[in-house]
Amino acid sequence: PGMAVGTFAASAGPVMASSNEFHITIRGKGAHAALPHNGIDPVPVACQMVMAFQTIISRNKKPVDAGVVSVTMIHTGEATNVVPDSCEIQGTVRTFTYEVLDLIERRMQEIAEHTCAAFGATVEFKFKRNYPPTINHAVETAFAREVMAEIVGADRVVEQEPTMGAEDFAYMLQARPGCYAFIANGDGAHREMGHGDGPCMLHNPSYDFNDDLIPLGATYWVRLAEKWLGQPRRTGGLS
Repeated sequence: PGMAVGTFAASAGPVMASSNEFHITIRGKGAHAALPHNGIDPVPVACQMVMAFQTIISRNKKPVDAGVVSVTMIHTGEATNVVPDSCEIQGTVRTFTYEVLDLIERRMQEIAEHTCAAFGATVEFKFKRNYPPTINHAVETAFAREVMAEIVGADRVVEQEPTMGAEDFAYMLQARPGCYAFIANGDGAHREMGHGDGPCMLHNPSYDFNDDLIPLGATYWVRLAEKWLGQPRRTGGLS
């Protein structure tokens, strides 16, 4: 979305991030909100923890390495006059390398455990690794870009800026060399009334696929297959 129709984008190396999620349960001690000294309030523990997580990105990770820690859910309490006995924190972590992912997971668990200990609370820390980073191979990416250029011209084949979104095609690229490429969906002029103006990102209830792209996309896949199958057999590289 947002790229001009008739444009392709493809780059070698990391193009999409790994997708991971964390589930943290802080266990304190409930009390009357007018008598907080009788309990262990998990809310300030959660606040300290969330802020401390961001120091992993700014102070533990190398500045040249990409990484995102986003806390997207905090659930606790059901009444205004009750100190809750627990608090749940959830969110996502995105990286382009396993080295950075290992660092973030380790530091998050350390911060969670020690922050809770400092307040007299306990913690249950769960970290789930979902999709690996999407990493394109150089030879296959160059081949795909060559096919794209033959269809739309070299000036309409651009480098794809890496994004912290994730893609399960990453598993395929771990098993076989390949290239995950992008085809432009336009500026949103094709969208029907009532769906808003301008381009719309994916995973959005107002997303409207540009049907005008179907012939171009189909042409790309046909030309890609024809060009690859028409090559002399190789002992290395494309397979």
